[in-house]
Amino acid sequence: MTEQTGGTSDPAVPAATATLPPAPQEQNPPVVPATDPAPEAVAPEATAPEPASPRPPNRALRAVLRWTAAVLVMGGLGAGTVAGITSMKRTDVPGLSTRDDGRWDYPALSLPALPADAPRPYSDSNQAEVHHADLRRLLLPAPAGAAVDKELDGGWTDIARYAAEYGKDDRATVSQFLKDSALRHIAARGWTMPDGTSSRVYLLQFNSVAYSTAFHDALFDNGSLPYPLAGEDEPVIDEDWTADSAGENTTVRAYSEAEPFGAEQVRHGYVLAGDTLALVVNGREGKAGTETVPFHQTLVLQSQLLG
Repeated sequence: MTEQTGGTSDPAVPAATATLPPAPQEQNPPVVPATDPAPEAVAPEATAPEPASPRPPNRALRAVLRWTAAVLVMGGLGAGTVAGITSMKRTDVPGLSTRDDGRWDYPALSLPALPADAPRPYSDSNQAEVHHADLRRLLLPAPAGAAVDKELDGGWTDIARYAAEYGKDDRATVSQFLKDSALRHIAARGWTMPDGTSSRVYLLQFNSVAYSTAFHDALFDNGSLPYPLAGEDEPVIDEDWTADSAGENTTVRAYSEAEPFGAEQVRHGYVLAGDTLALVVNGREGKAGTETVPFHQTLVLQSQLLG
């Protein structure tokens, strides 16, 4: 501690010696002739203040030691900080928090290639807002860890399978709506997550935006709420949903099942995008119900693929 807090002068060194330059170390001390027996000739060698000349190098050495100690202390503190951060979880470091909010690990998404000279669905030359890409390539892929539904594996499906998502009393009506419309294709993918959440995504493509919009409106039966799905008592508007992250040129509506729900809680949403309408369904049995974050995440990603 005395080396770190000491001043620039040493009280043990006379002030006069503080300005003396260091004696050259490489010079040898004067040689006393052996033939001179006079005691006074050797007296200066015995009485000369030899420690006086090495003092300045010692002061310089102490200064170096003080700076070295300071650097070591600061380096130790820095190393301690680095070790502390590397030993902490990212969730405990301010600014690096990546707390698990329940979202699913989807693979990187990219739009499929278009046929030669085919316009994008919302370009000026595409007044019908038609998706010319293969509809199956616009389906959201299953996230990591999911068990893919063998029946809904990302290929084509039929009206009966889609209508089965609705309550028994409404399936015939939904089927008739689709038969009366200019429906072209239905593509679907389903999966089940390790926590028991089952998900299904349907893409229904029509001849134009007019037909897709008409079917979308028919599902709401001129009301604010759509037909309930199978296992859903009564849908309510999902108040937590915000459309800020949804794909451009799309209309997204999200619904949930209010508590108390039955043996299963169902969430679902619609994405209207040009000539295509998407239905996203999440359901899980048990009192915990379905998680909000992965449901919203699935809606956002599917809308971005269509938008």
